[in-house]
Amino acid sequence: MKRKAMMGWVFGIPILVLVLILVIVVHEKEKDGITRAMAAKSVALVFLSQEELDGWQKEHGASRFPARTMDQWFVPYMDCLYELGYITEEEIPATEEDALTYLTYADAFRLAGRISGDLERLIEAGRQNSNRPIPKERWWLLYDALLKEADKDHQVEEAQIQVYGTVENIPGTAPWTAHTSLGTMKFSGLSLDGYIDHQLRVYRRDREIIHVLADEGQEYVCSNVWLADGNEQELLVCQGDIDRRIPLSKASRHVEEWVHNMADLQMKNGKIVKVSLKKDRVTRRVLSVQEDGVELEEYGKIPFEEGCLFLKTYGTLERQRPEDILVGYDMQEFVVARGKICAVLTVREFNADKIRVLLMDSGFQGIYHPQVTLRCPGAMTLSWGDDSAQVAAGEELVIAPGDQRLKEGRLIVQPEEGREIQVTSLHRGTYEPHYAGRLELVETEEGLVLVNELYMEEYLKRVVPSEMPSSYELEALKAQAVCARTYAYMQIQGNTYRQYGAHVDDSTNFQVYNNQEPDERSTRAVDETYGKMMFHQGSPVTAYYFSTSCGLTADNGVWGGNPSEAPYLKSVTLNPGRKSLDLSSEEEFARFIKSDMTAYDSSYPFFRWNVVTNTGILSENIGGVGQVQQIRIVERGSSGVASKLLVTGSDGERTIQGQNAIRAALGDARLVIQRKDGKTTEGWSSLPSGFLCIEDLGSGEGGIHQFRICGGGYGHGVGMSQNGAQGMAKEGMGYEEILKFFYEGVSVEDKG
Repeated sequence: MKRKAMMGWVFGIPILVLVLILVIVVHEKEKDGITRAMAAKSVALVFLSQEELDGWQKEHGASRFPARTMDQWFVPYMDCLYELGYITEEEIPATEEDALTYLTYADAFRLAGRISGDLERLIEAGRQNSNRPIPKERWWLLYDALLKEADKDHQVEEAQIQVYGTVENIPGTAPWTAHTSLGTMKFSGLSLDGYIDHQLRVYRRDREIIHVLADEGQEYVCSNVWLADGNEQELLVCQGDIDRRIPLSKASRHVEEWVHNMADLQMKNGKIVKVSLKKDRVTRRVLSVQEDGVELEEYGKIPFEEGCLFLKTYGTLERQRPEDILVGYDMQEFVVARGKICAVLTVREFNADKIRVLLMDSGFQGIYHPQVTLRCPGAMTLSWGDDSAQVAAGEELVIAPGDQRLKEGRLIVQPEEGREIQVTSLHRGTYEPHYAGRLELVETEEGLVLVNELYMEEYLKRVVPSEMPSSYELEALKAQAVCARTYAYMQIQGNTYRQYGAHVDDSTNFQVYNNQEPDERSTRAVDETYGKMMFHQGSPVTAYYFSTSCGLTADNGVWGGNPSEAPYLKSVTLNPGRKSLDLSSEEEFARFIKSDMTAYDSSYPFFRWNVVTNTGILSENIGGVGQVQQIRIVERGSSGVASKLLVTGSDGERTIQGQNAIRAALGDARLVIQRKDGKTTEGWSSLPSGFLCIEDLGSGEGGIHQFRICGGGYGHGVGMSQNGAQGMAKEGMGYEEILKFFYEGVSVEDKG
């Protein structure tokens, strides 16, 4: 008996060990696999970016997965592969369990074959292994081949990144999000918490990490950080898009000389081993801002280093973006290392003393000029690169594309002090404009870009008479001057044309500039309001204005915005009662617009207007519905402005949204607009305003279906009615009283 027991023990031990080995081998093989979800993600991102996938998902609507699974990270990737036909629900059901199951050899074989026959041959799938998980290494070898075949543009790329944080160490971080040396990145389906303060080599597409190729350890250089504060034991570091305290490997007494500087940090095991400061800073006026760098006066163009940091360092430390670099100002310091900008530090508030205006071509059709011709009654100094030259008084200067002086980047033309430069190649009506300040020319592939830099107050002296007749009451002109100054201040920060070195253009896109010569009255209005702007709760307002109301103004919801974001823009009636009305219903608005109320601007021609159009004209202007049969407003703002137009035609329906789009769809240069003063206006491709209602007139002459559009006002209706301001000024109201009527809760103060 004992012998049998001994034999069982002797032979049983090896069998048990063999079973354990088999269990371990099988278990290890399973652990070494890749989930179907992760494989789907890696394949989907070869063909579509994450942004395209999100848009694709919205476009295609319903998911294959049940509603309770819709918030899972893998759903868009697998839905994409189902839709493209690379996987089927019969083979891989659209369930969470099946998505998170390991990809088998059979799965990989079918997927590869549907993408390419060449890829299929790389998978050795047979009866023995078809249902076994394909090892990770095997999958990523297949993936390398897939990239070579299907990703010719290298959208998926290898990248080296340092992981600074996840939700593990940075509270408030979004799920599946990592803070890295390349900015915020997503890592759906992966686990990166264990890689904090590691350097990794990864596959990525844009801002999505697909796969960790290698962990390159915890010893690396962390470049371009801002040392905000610290003590002998640790430093508070602005690192990418996060702030965190990092311990020093050993106590240091040099912290005071380190803080408030850019630096590279030598890191080891999550601690700072060495600090290398970057103290070389360049301060120059910014002439333009491109995606890849900036152009500085007397310095030329300097590129951004990858991972460049943008910070506001005065007051409260804040992160900024490249678009926050204001052209025309020297409020930024540029930290430069190895010929590249590693940080942009905004060190002081801008004073808005100058503005840079992009001058559009004659007729305001575009921003490019085929040629620019200049003349000045005084001498002009030309500067380009390191060279300069003089043009004699009265001599004509012609600049065309290909001019050698433009090869250096930017040609600057400065007039003799007290003189202005006339642009004889440019026409503003019958007026050949001349410009204070200096002109700059930049050559692009499309033509020449012309920029005028001048003092803000000089700019306003040319905006006010271009936007409001100088014959208007002085207080109305003053109100216009304050609006224009406040609006320009905000638009400078908008920095719209930064790539060309301008803040605004000279058209109705912003404020009409230099369409009329300054005169004594408009100049006086600017001078007597020098520096005055409107503020709401300490911040400048966006001072919208327009020509004529329909009897009330609108809030900024007319452009789809949230009215609460601009509480100073209210919908109110333009009479002493200053009431708020709800005209969102068709009946209430029709009754209002067909009445002739008394308002501060009710005597002006466009206070009320109407026009008759027909299905023939509408069909020419509105595409996608065939022959137009019906039009009706189906949604209005509380002020009554039309926000949604439903067009029904022989081939279906179309919805047109937004007052500007509706005005353009219903307008036509052939229409004759009947004004309140009994006169008519023709040649307008867009209707005067979006405050309108539509009457179906049925068939008219020749059996053509007609519609009457009854409207009121001229312009978008938000902010100050210029003719309303004139009416108020005639009744004795001062400019501050006028402004506070239109902009609720504002104060009028010096911009400081």
